Amino acid sequence: MEERISLSHGSGGKQTNNLINDLFIKYFNNEIISEMNDSAQISLDGSKRIAVTTDSFVVNPIFFNGGDIGKLAVCGTVNDLAMSGAKPLYLTSAFIIEEGFEIEKLEMIVKSMADAAEEAKIQIVAGDTKVVEKGGVDGVFINTSGIGTIYENTNIKAYNAMAGDVVIVNGTLGDHGMTIMCQRSGIDIEGELKSDCAPLNSLVDSMLEVCSDIHVLRDATRGGVAAVLNEIAEMSKVSIELDESSIPISEEVKGSCELLGLDPLYIANEGKLCCFVSEAYANQVLEAMKKHSLGANAAIIGRVIEQVPQKVYLKTIIGGKRIVDMPSGQQLPRIC
Repeated sequence: MEERISLSHGSGGKQTNNLINDLFIKYFNNEIISEMNDSAQISLDGSKRIAVTTDSFVVNPIFFNGGDIGKLAVCGTVNDLAMSGAKPLYLTSAFIIEEGFEIEKLEMIVKSMADAAEEAKIQIVAGDTKVVEKGGVDGVFINTSGIGTIYENTNIKAYNAMAGDVVIVNGTLGDHGMTIMCQRSGIDIEGELKSDCAPLNSLVDSMLEVCSDIHVLRDATRGGVAAVLNEIAEMSKVSIELDESSIPISEEVKGSCELLGLDPLYIANEGKLCCFVSEAYANQVLEAMKKHSLGANAAIIGRVIEQVPQKVYLKTIIGGKRIVDMPSGQQLPRIC
């Protein structure tokens, strides 16, 4: 049977990685793209290093508690730049709009983008608009590209994790994914389940002010923390051991995951990062994160260890230990 694209190819797990490595890298491969960072790190004519990234947003629903597709587009692109240790400066934005889409809704989305850009202190400097026949897209899709300058004396790469590093996250996990899932399904969770969608560049600035020797930064979007940590373990050729009791998860996310039989480690985030830094600087970085509004619930959740096979392991609350695999199959499509 002829192989075709499925929704699982867009969920951020094994199928996504296979598609990237077996198809796109096969034809586009070069020393820059092969590093597989959230942003390409390049130099122009020997000048200051810059970071370049691009992303597309097809989230469903378009409006959700805590944001919308416009805010998500700006924050997602800004965050990819920040994960390279870059100062985001400029964004471009392209809209693919379905015939019949309400102008009022489009204005709400554009205003949301402008507000998010102002919060992140970046400018949207170019764009494009296409309109397709009804049914050609689901409302509106947005593509963005971003450019930023990389801070000096930093070397943040996905393959830089090393034994002895501490793994830090800046807050509760799974908020965005569970907000989208519950809103789609009409599930009413007690409390306030809200997307964590936010630009993380100012938080990263605070972290780099106290420690320029951060080894890895990644935002845990599609596939959640499980996908990101497996990618880092594979690229850095290390193992990562997590402590379940230290992982911050809100009661709303815990409740909804228990109801639906899901693991918060595999649920998408849009305002959470994973930081790998040597133990010597861990407390300084953690303290700086906690002083920032987007890091108030920051926590050390694990360590990089020398263990074979190179996997992500979880020390459970009851004293056991299990492997946290790369997510596989259809997790939650159109999450961003």
